[in-house]
Amino acid sequence: MNQRWWIGYGAIALGLPAVGLAIAPALGQSTIATYSMRVTSAEDGPVQPDQGLTLREAIELANGTLIPEQLSEAEQALVQPLPVGQGSRIGFDLSAGQTTIALVDLLPEIVAPELVIDGTTQAGYDAEATYDPKFPAAPVVSLTVAEGSEVARGLTIAADGVTVRGLSLYGFRTSERATQTTPPSDIFISALAPPVDASPLSPALELFRLDQPDLAPRGVVIEQNWLGLPPDGEFPTVPSAFGVTVFNAVETTVRNNRIQNHDGSAIITGFRADGLQVSENAIIGNGLAGMPDAIRLEGTIAASAITDNLICANDGSGIYLFKSEGATQISGNAIQYNGRRFERAAVYLMGSDHQLSDNFIGYQPGPGVAVTAYPLSHRNQIRGNRYAELDGLAIDLNTQGNTEVQDFQKGDGPNPPRNSHHRRRETGNAAINAPQFDAYSFASGAAEVTLTGTADPGSEVDLYRVTEDGFPYSPLTEPLGTVTTSPEGTFSASLALPPGTRVSAIATDPEWGTSEPAAVAAVLAADGTQPDLPATPVEPPSCNPPTPPPAPVEPPPPLEPLRLEIPRNVHFALDRSNISAESAGVLDQIAAALLEYPFLTVELHGHTDPRASNAYNLALSERRSLAAREYLIRKGVPLERMRIVPFGETQRRSQGSGRVDYARDRRVEFIFTDVRGLDIIFLNQEADLQLE
Repeated sequence: MNQRWWIGYGAIALGLPAVGLAIAPALGQSTIATYSMRVTSAEDGPVQPDQGLTLREAIELANGTLIPEQLSEAEQALVQPLPVGQGSRIGFDLSAGQTTIALVDLLPEIVAPELVIDGTTQAGYDAEATYDPKFPAAPVVSLTVAEGSEVARGLTIAADGVTVRGLSLYGFRTSERATQTTPPSDIFISALAPPVDASPLSPALELFRLDQPDLAPRGVVIEQNWLGLPPDGEFPTVPSAFGVTVFNAVETTVRNNRIQNHDGSAIITGFRADGLQVSENAIIGNGLAGMPDAIRLEGTIAASAITDNLICANDGSGIYLFKSEGATQISGNAIQYNGRRFERAAVYLMGSDHQLSDNFIGYQPGPGVAVTAYPLSHRNQIRGNRYAELDGLAIDLNTQGNTEVQDFQKGDGPNPPRNSHHRRRETGNAAINAPQFDAYSFASGAAEVTLTGTADPGSEVDLYRVTEDGFPYSPLTEPLGTVTTSPEGTFSASLALPPGTRVSAIATDPEWGTSEPAAVAAVLAADGTQPDLPATPVEPPSCNPPTPPPAPVEPPPPLEPLRLEIPRNVHFALDRSNISAESAGVLDQIAAALLEYPFLTVELHGHTDPRASNAYNLALSERRSLAAREYLIRKGVPLERMRIVPFGETQRRSQGSGRVDYARDRRVEFIFTDVRGLDIIFLNQEADLQLE
């Protein structure tokens, strides 16, 4: 297969039945009435007056091929006119449990400019059920194929400014067709889409308008959809062929979608896709039985960009540019675990002036980035990327002499230094030389090591740390810095690197592009040894959605000091340890406080007056503490919260020798502790004081 068959899309058999031949008008010039519509029926079939508005009827109303008066009164109530100049809106109000629209035939091609089909309007859609834009919330409304039917496309878009949001589309495919025909897709975008079975063998038909770029749909937005998988996330019974096909459209935006499980590519372009923006999508497990590459760009792709996507576990390359015209920017992506069925480069570049930066590229059974030699591919800048676990070079510049199939898939390995000006025309990125270190090892100084080498004069050399085993080449793990080569082609860099570090480098010349990596060199200790650096544990990346962050824990409210206006002591009669009626009343208050505040613990300090031996008084003070504790236990205070501490006569309340002084000494004090660490304010009392 090659690019030219796309051009062949412009040819169809004149005898074929016309599919959606309405011409998309510009909105400002359109005489089509616009509506706000609510789809209430998941049925599909012929347009007819009944009780529910179907998606097919809504699209025909938006296209102007149906007027409300042709529907029932119940359906007309679901259609509200909109002001002139505003595009139609299709929302959903389907019954719970009946949110799957199973098509029996192609839906009408969308020719209504600025139409919005919004699945997020369906009850039950939870926009908050996501925390990573690459994994949007599960749609509620799904669009698929009725059992026993075969439908090639879910939605076919041929108008400017159309938005498709919040839907699940899957199951769109055809069988027993020639391979060189327009691809069945969940979403197909073109200025008048060719019939499903158009092929290069079909005669030309000017109606495709491929030579009229101004008629290509502009500004179509595909966002927050699940393409290729149903809302439950299970593998579909019938996979779709392709995800999004941008056949002939400009400035298309594909963002925040989950695109998964397709037989072919998740995103594929055809004749024209200038200005295509593919950002923050999760593109996982595609290419299972057909075109294996996750994103495949063909045709014109000027000013396109592929940014911040997760491109994971697809069967071919993560991104494959095939004879495309125009430059693209590829940055910020995680391109990992691809090549599951074919040993291909993670990114295959064909063409010139592409920018590949700040990506993670790894776990690939092939090189990281391959730049083809045929057709000529120059000035491709590949900088600032990180690589891991590759079966090949981080950057592989193919030579023209190697044009076998595997060279267009996996690359051809390291190139020798350029030895002829003819090599400029025979090798990707004009055979810019890889840097060469002056030695395979450099002895470290007191604080730094100086790395020296050669590269093409005037080129910039990006130095990399290398952490994986492998010699002479290994994936470029981490950028360390950039130096510029001298006019003589030498470079020198002093870096603070510990002995045992391994380094490599690439060179970039704006006129030619970026080179293959340099052979690895090592940093030695001052004594010439190469110590083994401790291995840094690496967490292998995953294709799965990020796990939900832990639920935020409400911080405990600030604790206020506890003020207990309760007595902190009880008193006893001379040489007695029984609880008087008055003291019982005091203990009742203490017990109530302990039961109300379970975080309180208490020590019961027993005391006596000084008129007996120390031993006798110590025993008496213990009996008084025990008596108080027993009373509290009977009131329900848990035993484990109380501690007995007898003091005898050692801590008198006063130093006097009067009756009142001695009565104050005969007591049990309650020393409360708040286990939360807060202070407690206590109140002394003498209401139960017992004089002799």
